[in-house]
Parts: sequence; C-alpha cells; structure tokens
Amino acid sequence: MPGNNYNCIPLTPRSRLERLLRERELRKSFKYIQPSEEARDGNKEGEQCYGDSCISENEISVIHYEEEVTETNADARVFSDRSQRQDERPSKQRLLVVANRLPVSAVRKGVESYHLEISVGGLVSALLGKKNEGCMKFIVSVEGVKEFDTRWIGWAGVNVPDDVGQRALTKALAEMRCIPVFLDEEIVNQYYNGYCNNILWPLFHYLGLPQEDRLATTRTFQSQFDAYKKANQMFADVVNKHYEEGDVVWCHDYHLMFLPKCLKEYNDKMKVGWFLHTPFPSSEIHRTLPSRTELLRSVLAADLVGFHTYDYARHFVSACTRILGLEGTPEGVEDQGKLTRVAAFPIGIDSDRFIQALELPEVQDHMKELKERFAGRKVMLGVDRLDMIKGIPQKILAFEKFLEENSHWRDKVVLLQIAVPTRTDVPEYQKLTSQVHEIVGRINGRFGTLTAVPIHHLDRSLDFHELCALYAVTDVALVTSLRDGMNLVSYEFVACQASKKGVLILSEFAGAAQSLGAGAILVNPWNITEVAASIGYALDMPADEREKRHQFNFKHVKTHTSQEWAATFVSELNDTIVEAQLRTRQVPPLLPNKVAVDCYSKSNNRLIILGFNATLTEPVDALGRGGQIRELELKLHPNLKEPLKMLSDDPKTTVVVLSGSDRAVLDKNFSEFNMWLAAENGMFLRLTSREWMTTMPENLNMDWVDSVKHVFEYFTERTPRSHFDLRETSIVWNYKYADVEFGRIQARDLLQHLWTGPISNASLDVVQGGRSVEVRAVGVSKV
Repeated sequence: MPGNNYNCIPLTPRSRLERLLRERELRKSFKYIQPSEEARDGNKEGEQCYGDSCISENEISVIHYEEEVTETNADARVFSDRSQRQDERPSKQRLLVVANRLPVSAVRKGVESYHLEISVGGLVSALLGKKNEGCMKFIVSVEGVKEFDTRWIGWAGVNVPDDVGQRALTKALAEMRCIPVFLDEEIVNQYYNGYCNNILWPLFHYLGLPQEDRLATTRTFQSQFDAYKKANQMFADVVNKHYEEGDVVWCHDYHLMFLPKCLKEYNDKMKVGWFLHTPFPSSEIHRTLPSRTELLRSVLAADLVGFHTYDYARHFVSACTRILGLEGTPEGVEDQGKLTRVAAFPIGIDSDRFIQALELPEVQDHMKELKERFAGRKVMLGVDRLDMIKGIPQKILAFEKFLEENSHWRDKVVLLQIAVPTRTDVPEYQKLTSQVHEIVGRINGRFGTLTAVPIHHLDRSLDFHELCALYAVTDVALVTSLRDGMNLVSYEFVACQASKKGVLILSEFAGAAQSLGAGAILVNPWNITEVAASIGYALDMPADEREKRHQFNFKHVKTHTSQEWAATFVSELNDTIVEAQLRTRQVPPLLPNKVAVDCYSKSNNRLIILGFNATLTEPVDALGRGGQIRELELKLHPNLKEPLKMLSDDPKTTVVVLSGSDRAVLDKNFSEFNMWLAAENGMFLRLTSREWMTTMPENLNMDWVDSVKHVFEYFTERTPRSHFDLRETSIVWNYKYADVEFGRIQARDLLQHLWTGPISNASLDVVQGGRSVEVRAVGVSKV
C-alpha cells in the first residue's frame, strides 16, 4: 500500500529528553496557532460519556445514505476547497487506534441500516472528541492527537454474519473514520466474556477467580485462551489490511495483549505501542496465570508499553524479570538486544469541557435545584459503577460509622451515591447489588426521619449536565476503590470545584492517588475507622486548607489532560522508534550466510571455534522445570552429534571447542570426535587422540582458592538455588536460578566480602557476569 513521508529518521536534537521537550513545545504552539474545530464549524457543545462516571448519551440518528447525497456533494466541494488551501502543508502521520470496542455501538435495524450510538468506556472518555450532530451524522475525531490522521479499529458490539450487513456497517462506520472488526457470537463469548472478563480482569484487579467457579474455569481455560488468540489475530488482520508504511499503531488494554506480537510478525518495522488501562498486578499474582509467558512475550513485541502509574510499570518489568528471566533496565525490558520501552503515562480528562459546562443554563438550573433540595446540609458524593472493585459497601459502612460517632452531623450531611449497574446477568454482581441495597436500607432506617434520609442511592446513570451540577454542589467527594487503574471521577470532581473548593477523599489503591495524592485525603478503604475519621476531617476542614488542596489538584487536572496524555504517548512512541533505529546502526550486520558458505566451500584450510555451554548443549529455560539440574551436568545436544562428527572428520576442517568447563566435562562429551578441546578458558589443551597439556605458567599462585571457596560456600548456603563450581584455575559462583533481585543483592555483598578480604592483595581477575561471579588467576581468559 502507498506510504506516507514519516518513515525516515528525522533530524533530531542530541538527546531523547531534548527531542521530547521539542515535541511538547511544538504541540503547545500548534494548539495556540490552530483555531479549534468548534470555532471553525460553529458546533454546539454536545454531551460526552466518561468511563468512570458512566453518564448516559442520547442516541445518534440512524444513518440513511439516500438522504445524504446532497450534503455529501456539498461536503466534497468544501473538502476540495480546503485541500487546495492545504496543499502546501505536510501530510499528517496516520494513527491507528486499536481497541476492543469502537467508540460507537451498532444496532441493526434492517438489511442495510444500522442505529449508531456512543459507547461508554474509559478510552472513549480520553480520546473521543467533539461530536457534530448536524446532517444526521457525526464524525469521531481523536481530540488529543489532532496532529495525526486518525482511524479507530475495533468491534462494533454487534454480530453481523452476512456479507451484505458487513459491507453496510463498514460503509456507515467509514464516515466516522472507524473500521470494524467482525467477531461472531462464539468468539465474543469465549474471548470477551470468558478470557477477558472472567480471567484477565479479575486477576489484574487482584480478585482472582471465584472459588466455586475455579474448577469449571480451569476446564474451559484452554478454549477461552485459544479464542483470545484467534480474536487478537482477527484484529491484526484488519490492521494489516489498512496499514500503510509509516503508520503508528496504538493498541489498547488487556483485551489485545496478543496483538503486538501478531502485528510484528506481519511487519517487524511497524510502529506499535500498547497501553494498559487497568492495574498490572505484582509478579506473584501474574505468575498464577497459565498463559503468563505467552502474554508477556506478546506485549514485549511492542516498541513502547504504557501504564497509568509507575507502580504498574514496575510490576510489569518485575514480571518479565521473574517469569521470563529477562533483564529489566531503567528504560524497560531488554531481550537479546531488543529493548522494549516501559513507561508511565497518567491519563486525564478534557477538563475544559467540564469547566465550560458549569456556565451552561441547563447546568445552572440543576445546581439551583440541588442547592434548594439539600439546603442546610453538607453534600457528600460517590459516583461509581456497581462493581466489586469500587468499594461501595466499604464506603457506605464507613459513612455509617461516621454517623454513629458524630451524632451532631446526622441531620446536617447527606451521602448521594450514584451506582451505575453493570453486568447485571452475572451472579456476583447481583449479589453485590443486593448487599448494597440492604446496607443502605438499614442505615436509612436507623438514622433517617420521615422527612429526610442520610443516603440517597441511585441505581442509574446521570446525563452530563446533571453530573456536572452534582459535582459542583458537592462538599466532599468519596472515592473508595479497592483497586482501580486510574479513576477519572476524582478528576471530574476537581474540575467542577472552582467555586466550592470541596474536599476529595481518595483511595490509595486508585491510580489517581499518585497524581492527586497531595491535594486529596488518602485512605485505605478497607479501614472503615480511618475512612470515617477522614469524613469528619473533611467536613470540618478550614477554608484555607481546602483552598490549598484544591488549587494543587486543579492545576494538575488542568495541565494533565486526556489530550496531553494521548499526544505524549504517541510522541514518545515515535521517539522510541528513532532511538531504536539509532541503536540498530551501532549493531554489527548479520553474517551474510551465502557469502560465508561460498567461502567455506572454496577453502582448503578451515578453523571453526565453538563454545560449549548454551552453544552445543540443549536449550535450558532459566525458570523452567529441571533447567538447573541439566545445567549442572552439561551434555552435548543429541541433534548436534552427527553434524559435529561430519565437521570433525573433514580433513580440511579443524574444530576447536573452547569452554570454561573443566577437563572432565569436555572429555565426557567430545572424546569420540576428532577435534581440539580447550578447557578452563584455554588453560588446558588437547587433541582428542592425545593427552592433555597445559598453558598454565609454572609460577601461577593458587593459594587464594581456599579463602575464596569459603566465601562462596557462605553465600551459596544463604542464597537458595545458587551453586559454585571449583575448577583448577578459577572458581565461579552462579545465581542464575536464584530470585533475581535477591541474587543481585547477594552478589553485591559477595563482591564486598571478596575485595575487603581474601583477594584484597592478590593478583586476581574478578569477572561479574549476568548472574555469576568468577574469580580466576590473572591471564586465564578465552582471549
């Protein structure tokens, strides 16, 4: 397919930081210079959905193409005029946003007719721009990355088995720069309802699997995982079909962890980023997942991996280190020379939309009504999905404890809890709903009166204007998530509090706590007493402290917007590609196989020098079963015996096996071959048909061995799964199979013991390998 002009390496400043700072300034300049779409088109402000608050949307009109012919022609003329004015501008780089769901859902109304409406979700909240509802259509734009030509790829939420329906829906969505992925009901059930919602989502939120379902889930795990991989491949096929050289592909969330690998297998030059919108659990949680290795390696195929917070990024790197045995670096994860960058990109909201909405007449009317309704009472607010991770029961129980301990507040405060139902067909969610209703009823019966109750609980969503008004009149917002990727409700509340300066009580287990922690009151939602005390502190907080806390959070919400989040991620992804290209230039080129084979065939005198461990032995998984046992007793790979014998029997070829292993190991594995053996890094040599000879100097001092051996024994006893090898000219302590972090700490302590003790005045070489420490006499080397 034709490409764009973003595939070459741009001229760049000297460092990555300078490049990113330049990009940031360019984005600011672009915002300042370019008039907004709203100003050019005169669009009125419409409603928008925000994932955490789950506000409802008016349905979008059905698209009837036969009614749009006139408008289409007019649009074409306008587009032509604009194109002529923009001919001299550089073309935009294309951005393909790939998510499980499109920002619109489709409902089939006829053979070739679909009803479209905005989807509800956190990603939609962050990326979806303003809507143009004129001409019975709307256009999806990615507000945060206006400098890119953006397409959105995903499932439309409807099963379309026939070709006619697929063509019609594809044509309808194309008007909105959306590209559908068609998933059948079986795939959706196994991939989305099964693997994504029943396995990955609970695991990533530290919930695990329900005990009563564990056996059944285990039995169907493989079929669900197969469906997950198949669905990811279907997404990849659609991306590959629409990909053009130089495009940036941005994959989103745990639904598409396999996608980066699928895309790179299609084109390893493709620019691929992956972002997770949920928490990433600690390695101890993630390692319980049967498919842990495949998922991690698939994500590592991406060039840039993003998370909301540093904690999540740290957990991911730790999982790659502990589960895959890879090397974690400050930049990310390195695997055989390839570096996958891992970084934190805290998401935000479109703060200006909330701030401007407060001036709308509809919002002002709602605010007036709410103030009159709750006059003389402090308003506390909770806005959540009715979900296990949101901590709604804990929040209500803490409020009950507050009322118990502070009787003077009982008729002066009210808690408004908006709980949007979700997954109402799942038994666990039905049980949670009943539990919440029971607690609310009990508290209202205990502390309420004939004219007022302390808790107003709504099992429904609010529209955008109602929600903004509710945020604006709230005195204390209460977010008690037990585990949350970010939680944008806290951001929305802060954005609407310019006048009230209300207080935010925020769970320390929400990702937003790392961003808004200085201005909020952080609590452990499991500690009911602590939350109750925080409610009292928030209600009695002096005005000057409320002002300071609000200003800190308001500044963060204003500057760390969803637009800035999206632009920063894509900018860093492009920069990561530049760095990778610069790094690749420094890597020696691969051996040209054809040339090497031709030269070998024509030569009459050939020398082949081979290593032994990890070169001629069977491959060993550092974290797999029996790997350590096999490595302690090195054996030649059975499949290499025949080709090695052919080489060694060739009179024109001399084969040398050069190893750090001792003589006995080489004798055991290579005595049957006609070759040279070099043991202990070349200190001992022999042709297999002759006796060993040594290159060791006669005056080589080995008096240090016993004292070093005692140190190695000490650390071997205290480092599980470590071992040491005593050789004739060296001694090696190996912690390859020990816990990675503990092994590094022990290695550092071991070196300190060596340098301050047995080798402080000795003429020795200390070689620190990836996961080993070797002490050897000076001059003992393969070189």
